[in-house]
Amino acid sequence: MASLDLRDNLLGISWVDSGWVPILNPGNVLDYFSERSNPFYDRTCNNEVVKMQRLTLDHLNQMVGVEYILLHAQEPILYIVRKQQRQSPTQVIPVADYYIIAGVVYQAPDLGSVISSRVLSAVHGIQSAFDEAMSFCRYHPSKGYWWHFKDQEEREKVKPKSKKKEEPSSMFQRQRVDALLLDLRNKFPPLYYQPKPGEKPIPVEVRKEPELPAEAVKQEEREPATKTPAPSGASKAPPEKRARLQ
Repeated sequence: MASLDLRDNLLGISWVDSGWVPILNPGNVLDYFSERSNPFYDRTCNNEVVKMQRLTLDHLNQMVGVEYILLHAQEPILYIVRKQQRQSPTQVIPVADYYIIAGVVYQAPDLGSVISSRVLSAVHGIQSAFDEAMSFCRYHPSKGYWWHFKDQEEREKVKPKSKKKEEPSSMFQRQRVDALLLDLRNKFPPLYYQPKPGEKPIPVEVRKEPELPAEAVKQEEREPATKTPAPSGASKAPPEKRARLQ
């Protein structure tokens, strides 16, 4: 089971043989890759048959099956080995690529694995960003939603706490006081006014209605409240009576 799990996860492992004495070169890199401890090497490949029969690698073209070839070499640090399925001397199917960097062997990922890894990384980053953003979100029924960041708490700790200025009165109180003052001014008008600051106050002239004499007032009180209306038309005198002659 351990070998199966290891082969299923070849993209996440690497292999290096620290006891390999010769320096890698295009002539011995396949020998280094065919070490028994290398998990990327298949023992049933044609390279193992050629090695056991002490033949050259040119005989691989005349065989059918799995084989390993040196695809690219960039001395002295980079070598690429390809695993392929040979069907005829001229027809092969690539199976996997392995690159050796400074003696460490890695399996090159396929296109599907690269796309899946990139998409998974992008989704993980987006999900982490949303989780972090939601951790700063606050809600209260009376205030609604707002953001509360950690750096804001640090700034509030560093800044000296300043007392909030309390408003002396509300808009309703100011409007109510203005209405009461206007009412009082109408009921009790000022006796003096000052044109400019520092000048002497000037008395305000208050117009008073002329008072009627006491006798006229008493006479008006004695008169009835309502008077009978005068007749509209002139009344005719009754006809005079004349003596009858006998």
